[in-house]
This record gives sequence, C-alpha cells and structure tokens, in this order.
Amino acid sequence: MANSGEMAGDSVVIEGGAIPGSHGTPAFCLAEARPSAIPVLIAVPHAGRAYPGSVIERMRNPGTASIRLEDRYVDILAQRVAAATGATLLVAQAPRAMIDLNRAVDDVDWDMFSCGVPDGLGSYVPGKRARSGLGLIPRRLPGIGELWKRRHDQVDLSDRITQIHQPYHACLGAALALMRERWGAALLLDLHSMPPLPRQSGQLPPEFVLGDRFGAACCGSLVASSFTYFSEMRRAIAHNRPYAGGYVLERHASPDAGLHALQLEIDRSSYLDDRLAEPGKGFAAMVHLLTGLVRLLAGNVAELGQMARQGAGSEGWAEAAE
Repeated sequence: MANSGEMAGDSVVIEGGAIPGSHGTPAFCLAEARPSAIPVLIAVPHAGRAYPGSVIERMRNPGTASIRLEDRYVDILAQRVAAATGATLLVAQAPRAMIDLNRAVDDVDWDMFSCGVPDGLGSYVPGKRARSGLGLIPRRLPGIGELWKRRHDQVDLSDRITQIHQPYHACLGAALALMRERWGAALLLDLHSMPPLPRQSGQLPPEFVLGDRFGAACCGSLVASSFTYFSEMRRAIAHNRPYAGGYVLERHASPDAGLHALQLEIDRSSYLDDRLAEPGKGFAAMVHLLTGLVRLLAGNVAELGQMARQGAGSEGWAEAAE
C-alpha cells in the first residue's frame, strides 16, 4: 500500500506509490490519526502539482493547461480543514495530466497512443469520459484543444497505472475499511473544484455541487444535512448536476456496508483570485465553511455507525462487504 510511514504528532503520515520519471517522488500522501479522530476521510485526487520534466516537455501550453486540469489548491483547503477537524486526509501529488484517479483504468482513448488499440481488447469502444477528451489520461480541454505534442507510448500508461492509480485506490480502500472498523461507518468526502457555472433562469449559479451518484453512494440523511448546512450558511448548492460523482465513488462507496461517499465540487472563483490561479480573498472563509460541514457530517456518520452496530452487530459489516 505504501512506501514509508512516519509519526507526525499523534498522526501517521504515509507516502505511497511513485510518479514515473520524477526520481522517486511519492504519488500520494495519507495523513491519519491512529485511532481516527472522526469517521471522515477527505480525498483530493486532482490537485497534484509534481510534474516530471518529461511530462511538461510533452504538453502543449503547459502553464495554461496544467492549471486548467488541476483542482487548483484544493489540497491546501483540505489540509487546513483536516487540521481543524481531525479528518483523515489523502492527497494525490501525481498530477491529473499524467493519470486521472477519478477514472476507471479501462476508460482510455487508444488513439492517443502510438501502438493503437492493443491486441485482446476486441471491439474497441472508448468510455464516455475518454470520448469527451477527459479519460484516464486527459487528451483535450475546451478552449485549449489537444494537450499533447505527440502520442504516448503504452508503457507510459502501464507505469502510471501500477505506480499511481493502483496504490492510490488500495490505500484509500484500506483507510476507509480501518475507519469503518473503528466507527461502524465511514464517510469519504471526495473534494474537487469546478469552473464557475453559467446562470440559469436568471438565478445565481451554485457555488457547490454535491454528488452522490443519484443516491447510490451515500445515505440520504447525510445529503440532507449537507443541504441544510449550506442553506443556513446562505451558500447556493446543486445536487448531482452537472457533477454526480465518478469512479472514486463508484469504486469505494457501499452505503449498505457502512461506507458512504460524497463528491463536493467547489466554484474556483469562491476561493481563488480573479485569474483562478492563486488563493484569493475568499480562501479563509472557504476553509471555515468546509470545517463546519465536516464537523457536522462527522457527527452524523458516528450516529449511523452506532445505530448499525446496535442493529446488526460488529460482524454484520463483514458479511455485507463480501
């Protein structure tokens, strides 16, 4: 699961995976208290900024494209919220330009590769995300077009899957299982950022989009608590549209087994500057807002876990997970 671990106060910091071409830079970092302080894990899969030189050299307009691909500085938001709440924190350091951790490993546009479609894939039909240009390895962005100067080699993909994607998801799954074992339930908050959404019907666009895969990834009471909280804070939020949650939620959520997951998209203009490039005047307020949300949901999840244990016994989860 991990390459190394070290104690940081009452927390364990684990560095795992490796970024190919970066001379050993870890692909992700997990920070958790042992035992966990609250039943919430905040994950940030798209804010990585550790670009190997070979990737930068291959990109068209790397300065613009890299920032557009990143969930810019969401990792710093998450770090401050985790420090204030005691939440477990998993941050990908590998950039999304190399591999998208919110995509399945078969969501690949093989037209990006010099080898073409590998033997054994049968009738090749790219996944929905790959067709849009944002598959396992992103290909294009609106307003920018093609991201790469030349095609990739198949080894680029296989190395990134084995050194980044697989260990990241193994680490995430293990951390959630350990949390559920302690609390009876666990919540994954998959944190992202989005470009400002357009106005609709004359109303202000939402600052946040909460995704639960249309009810498949999370207990409805946690969604209701989230919407009540944002309403009380006078912040506009949408549900599942246009972002319902991706591969991370599909893979790791299992509400019937006590594993709940929510994807939260944050309008970048709410916490970044006018260029959407650096922390802005709303940054501290966003940390405060998210801290309150995590504390509220932590209490709710702890109650869910307690009720589940009273109703099913501690062995019920193992049976459900199987």
